[in-house]
Amino acid sequence: MNDLGLRSVRTPKSTPITEDYEISNTVLGLGINGKVVQCYSKKSGEKYALKVLHDCTKARREVDLHWRASGCRHIVNVVDVYENTYRGNKCLLVVMECMEGGELFQRIQDKQDGAFTERDHTGILKLTDFGFAKETLSKDTLQTPCYTPYYVAPEVLGPEKYDKSCDVWSLGVIMYILLCGFPPFYSNHGLAISPGMKRRIRTGQYDFPNPEWQNVSQDAKDLIRGMLCIDPTQRLTIDQVVRNKWIAQYTEVPQTPLHTGRMLREGEDIWPEVQEEMTRSLATMRVDYDQVHIKSLDNTNNPLLNKRRKNKGVNDLPSHMLK
Repeated sequence: MNDLGLRSVRTPKSTPITEDYEISNTVLGLGINGKVVQCYSKKSGEKYALKVLHDCTKARREVDLHWRASGCRHIVNVVDVYENTYRGNKCLLVVMECMEGGELFQRIQDKQDGAFTERDHTGILKLTDFGFAKETLSKDTLQTPCYTPYYVAPEVLGPEKYDKSCDVWSLGVIMYILLCGFPPFYSNHGLAISPGMKRRIRTGQYDFPNPEWQNVSQDAKDLIRGMLCIDPTQRLTIDQVVRNKWIAQYTEVPQTPLHTGRMLREGEDIWPEVQEEMTRSLATMRVDYDQVHIKSLDNTNNPLLNKRRKNKGVNDLPSHMLK
């Protein structure tokens, strides 16, 4: 492991994964590029998560970056990587630690104000799914429009190149949702993304409506404004974010009463549909540099977005058969 905490490149094992692991039919989730199922070590009996990917250049890049970064305590640890063949198709099988605390927003819905405490060993946030990850140097620019609609920075929507400052914007969107329970940018028509939503993202048109934001400090709002700056050259850097006084001043999480859990529960019926639509859309987003088309959601009766309008006045591989 080097000074940055990155592991060296891992060569996948060519032996059958079934020699070392018992693979379950239980599906834990779906990533950008493949499904995740439960598996168990035959040696220790310990439970793990197994991601199944069709072997290709994109999948190998994803696995390589995840493996190298998984030395960080806030990234899901990769334990083993196999390259096996099923029905003539090469597959990459990624064995990872099994995270059983639930997804972030679901945990907030379930546990509300006690979602994360030091006394709860499952309350450690970890990143996973490196399907859109790219390794860049500080001066590198990007052009391929790979994004999740709710979190996309303005410059990613246009034809111009962009850099890693787009990630600070996405973090700002996540912070906004965590503090109130709904996104700053949304479609009024139940779409994954719409012309109006794109326009609001490009112009930075959002607000902090009450009652959801009435207890949130001005420092927190100022930090979000700095992260959601439409000019990437004026946007806060990640170093400035972590040194920001709103983050640095607290050694414990403040007991500010938030509406996040309630708002997420009000919109819980629509979130799975939104996530499913995004997954289908994201799978085909790496093709055209000039334009990305996203299909619309069938259900436009979105209680989460209704709340925002009111405020504004408006072919899977069978895992048990892998060899």
